[in-house]
Amino acid sequence: MGKPVMALAVLFQLALAAAGVAAEHVVVVSEMKFGPVPAEVHVGDTIIWQNDDVFRHTATAEDGSFDIDLPAKTSASMVVTDAGSFAFYCRFHPGMTGTLAVVP
Repeated sequence: MGKPVMALAVLFQLALAAAGVAAEHVVVVSEMKFGPVPAEVHVGDTIIWQNDDVFRHTATAEDGSFDIDLPAKTSASMVVTDAGSFAFYCRFHPGMTGTLAVVP
């Protein structure tokens, strides 16, 4: 994605957030790790967990607030319902970790 297109995409997401419209964010699982987690997630947004790996994974919150099962080459989504910082990991591969920060 070129810089002008990326800049427009960022501006579009900011405009949606300002308008109170829920956004979709994708977290890609590949090569036995979680890809970058979006920096600006709001309550009401949707997270799409996309497993591009050949192995089954999960996105499991340490506090139990979500547990997404991701068989190989599938995706699943969840709507974010609470603000806060949520540490998560893969139940099958505990070294795979990340943190999802959600603002109101």
